Amino acid sequence: MGVYDYNARTIRGEEVGLDHYEGKVLLVVNTASKCGFTPQYTDLQSVYETYKDRGLVVLGFPCNQFGAQEPGSNDEIHTFCQINYGVTFPLFDKVDVNGAERHPLFAYLTEQAPFTGFDPESSRGQRLTAMLEREGKLAGNDIKWNFTKFLIDRQGNVVGRFESPVEPADLAPEIEKLL
Repeated sequence: MGVYDYNARTIRGEEVGLDHYEGKVLLVVNTASKCGFTPQYTDLQSVYETYKDRGLVVLGFPCNQFGAQEPGSNDEIHTFCQINYGVTFPLFDKVDVNGAERHPLFAYLTEQAPFTGFDPESSRGQRLTAMLEREGKLAGNDIKWNFTKFLIDRQGNVVGRFESPVEPADLAPEIEKLL
């Protein structure tokens, strides 16, 4: 199995095979509207606009599994993203990214790109590490929080996992290598 073998439902309810994006560089992100990282939508949109003509597609997957920070309906999420951040990149149906009901794409992504920890130099990384250690959720390869990003090359290979504190704009050098 590879990334192109999965399907996902868009935020508007259309079933899409990820093979639709074959040959593109993908940045797959689990998102939330009420998170401290929500302002990353601005950078995600900017990165998308900067590189879309060269073959980058950002795919946003809203998720309510982390602090119940994505409580809205698909329509509410779509409206929020458009009004507040001008999001034009593809958004998908709200999904689980961990647990028994997780979307199969995220099972694949976390298998291909294991969790290696947060940047210990980052204050946000330090806070997330401390919080997840207290909750007993730091071990394993599950997604740890909103706005975890997976970078996928044009052949569908997962080439990187970037945790929540990593700003989308900081991925520009990695994206450039793949375009």
